[in-house]
Amino acid sequence: MASNYPFDPEQPTKNNEHISRLAAVGQIAAGIAHEVKNPLTTVKGFIQLLQENNPKDPKAYLDLAHTELDNALATLESLLQVSKPDLDDEPYQTVNLCVELESTLNLFQDQYYQVEIQKNFRNTDRMIVGRKNQLKKAFFNLIKNAFEAISDAGIISIEHYTDEHSIHVIIRDTGVGISEDKLPLIGTPFFTTKASGTGMGLSQVFSVIYQHGGSILVNSTENEGTTFELILPIESTKTIGSVNLLNLDYENGQNLQLFFTQNRNHFEQRLLEEAVQVKHKIDEIRETGNIDLMNNAYKLVNYIIEDREHEMIGFAKQEGVAWARHDLTLAFKLEWLQAIRRVLWDFLYNFERLSGANVKLEDFFGLEKRMNVLLDQFLNYFFISYSSFKDDLLKSQRVLIDDLSVPIIPISPSICILPLIGSIDAKRSQTIYEKVLSQIDPLTIETLIIDLSGIAHMQIGAIDQFLRMLDGIRLMGCKPILTGMRSDIVKLMLDQQVSLADKAETKRNLQQAIEAYLHTTNEINESVT
Repeated sequence: MASNYPFDPEQPTKNNEHISRLAAVGQIAAGIAHEVKNPLTTVKGFIQLLQENNPKDPKAYLDLAHTELDNALATLESLLQVSKPDLDDEPYQTVNLCVELESTLNLFQDQYYQVEIQKNFRNTDRMIVGRKNQLKKAFFNLIKNAFEAISDAGIISIEHYTDEHSIHVIIRDTGVGISEDKLPLIGTPFFTTKASGTGMGLSQVFSVIYQHGGSILVNSTENEGTTFELILPIESTKTIGSVNLLNLDYENGQNLQLFFTQNRNHFEQRLLEEAVQVKHKIDEIRETGNIDLMNNAYKLVNYIIEDREHEMIGFAKQEGVAWARHDLTLAFKLEWLQAIRRVLWDFLYNFERLSGANVKLEDFFGLEKRMNVLLDQFLNYFFISYSSFKDDLLKSQRVLIDDLSVPIIPISPSICILPLIGSIDAKRSQTIYEKVLSQIDPLTIETLIIDLSGIAHMQIGAIDQFLRMLDGIRLMGCKPILTGMRSDIVKLMLDQQVSLADKAETKRNLQQAIEAYLHTTNEINESVT
């Protein structure tokens, strides 16, 4: 039975009830977080000291304690986010929801192999005024839940359209669905239908949508799927700040590089606020590829500020190889670099504001162009390096596959076996031809037993190349022996009027050939002895 729990702008009472419930839970959560977070952080610090000063302590228990504390701190941090939905840390700006939906979907490309994504984006030029990163995080949570709700193959459909006053974003999945009795609890902190989870993700979604003056419709049927419809107003009374005024430290006479170094902590904080999707992946990327995103961002900005182009290019190449080697998602890198660009310009504006420098307009635009050129150059060399590494990896894998497709196996100092399996087309026939002829001398092969019993199909175009290979083997002083000739391949050769009489000896099967030629070799060795 389908269940429908509407959060409708036409029903303000129901919306207010949900807001009140979130506010009440939020107040409790804020109190708990304030009282518990500090002592938990202190305990974590003492455990770190124990690890450093007492290496003989049981490391497994300390690691477990670390993990549990990290989980507790993460939960408390989520509670704080839910309990303070009206924070003004992030400025309002014009947001194209279609662009942000596409950007968010890119983060799930590794899951497309089993889930089909269907998109129906209409009125794609309409914008809203809002906090872009909070909206992206809301989309991320909803799409992530949709993927997790589908245990095997399924469909996620995303729709975008506008009416006279609102933009509608609809996210549907064909997952497990939600029972009717649990549906009214959706969006409440700590309520979740997952085996493991805190419910913080959907709480954040509801808080963000309400904060933007919107509403949510939820429809679900067990074992059929769930639909979330987000309705956001096109017009808003919020104003957009053209710049971000930051509370940064400045000392008279210092240059931009010193200003940036002095405010490194502010830079890192702003970067985490801008790259809302990446900040949750920082530890994972460090563990996977030994890549310190924050330190590398600081290094990149220094190269740009100091105009160290050559070093920056080398750094871009190094980064490209690292991301390619560990198969890290490029969408995270793109979002991270765009966040660096935005934060860098915030810092530049505040430096000019605090220093009181009377910068000429042409100088300002010249600096802007130079910084953008360097960032674009970094991105260009990063992608070239990334693609080159991937291409080289594919080539090496292709060579390995080619080698495995022509397995020459020595069974005595002068006799080798070549068992061929699968289909042989013109391309593979050329590979076999080149590999066999190149290995006769290095392996000192005098007799090569070519077993064809595993060949499922041989194309007509491959036969001529196969015959040339037999001629080449004989010209190099090696004797080719064919075994396991199947009836369909024999018929194909007869139909093409191909004769093997003067090209190779044939045996009924591989065992017969091995016994015959090993026996002959032993007799020769005994006579010589």
